[in-house]
Amino acid sequence: MFDIALYEPEIAPNTGNIIRLCANCGANLHLIEPLGFDLEEKKVRRAGLDYHDLARVTRHANYAAFIDAMAGRRIFACTTKATQYHTQATFAPGDVLLFGPETRGYRRI
Repeated sequence: MFDIALYEPEIAPNTGNIIRLCANCGANLHLIEPLGFDLEEKKVRRAGLDYHDLARVTRHANYAAFIDAMAGRRIFACTTKATQYHTQATFAPGDVLLFGPETRGYRRI
């Protein structure tokens, strides 16, 4: 299985939906702070349909802490500026799909 990482997510319902996705497919979710909302927000709970307890969610204080925790794992940045399509990649168990903030996307750190 792969992991999903959200770099500085901004929209609570989107994160709630991804929590639900992870709970249902068994993926681990990594949230890289700062978050644009409180995880206890009603919008997160509503979108996640209370799946939060069924999902494995790890919070990282910043991007550097996330990178340290992912040592040895491949990270795929999902961006509109990619030079390779997702259909061209060969994924393996343990890979991480990294998504940037909804309003500005992932940028090179």
